[in-house]
Amino acid sequence: MALQTTIASAVTYTGIGLHSGREVTMELQPGKADSGIVFVRADLPGQPQVEARASNVTSTLRATTIEANGIKMFTIEHLMSALHGAGIDNVRIIINAEEPPVADGSSREFFQLIQKAGITELPEDRRELVVDRLYRVDDGDKFVLALPYDGFRISFTSINPHPLIGIQYGDYEITPELYSREVAAARTIACEAEVEALHKMGLGLGGTLESVIVYNDDGWMNPLLYPDELVRHKILDLVGDLRLAGMVRGHFVAVKSGHALNTTMSKLLQRELGR
Repeated sequence: MALQTTIASAVTYTGIGLHSGREVTMELQPGKADSGIVFVRADLPGQPQVEARASNVTSTLRATTIEANGIKMFTIEHLMSALHGAGIDNVRIIINAEEPPVADGSSREFFQLIQKAGITELPEDRRELVVDRLYRVDDGDKFVLALPYDGFRISFTSINPHPLIGIQYGDYEITPELYSREVAAARTIACEAEVEALHKMGLGLGGTLESVIVYNDDGWMNPLLYPDELVRHKILDLVGDLRLAGMVRGHFVAVKSGHALNTTMSKLLQRELGR
């Protein structure tokens, strides 16, 4: 059985929140065995904290939000994805706002930050959530199912009516090496009209063409890194949302899924398999 891990040293990152548009600084610190991933609000009296677990999810509107002890953290999925992709069990995230930085709209900079910090093993066995049978959550024509599998694999089908995007499919065995090479750099994608609507809702205020890929009826407003970057980012999000259940072992098959269904699956696995 694998041992639990944490980062070997503290590392700091400063940037702009995707939805808040405010500058935020966070420091990743080594965590003790069995402590999990914990956000600590350094900007609030008493430094209250919230654990990144599925049972703490309170909203999935345009991002994944967790809440406990009177505080919340939102848009955590990219950072959670980097931690999951790198195989990190325990870390403390000291942060001075309620939203991590958006960086370039992917998880690449966070993954590289973890590599810079280094990864060290702890003297406790990893507590994996091992999928033991078929689990499925549905919402109309959208679904996520989990199957027993000796590893961590995601197969995702994205269906977008815009002719520029259409149907995209990705199937990846999630290991640190493959995650770094094929998934981590995939960025958030939005339609130009959607961006305007988000701004009216007070969301997406920190998004720019440096952190969001935007398209309209004329084409892409900034260049893609991959022809199928949308589905790769969908996989990135699912990796992050599943980490809220724990370190998972299974094959996850998703069609048109977003944060709502992703976290519903995480809550189901946490409830059925424990953590």
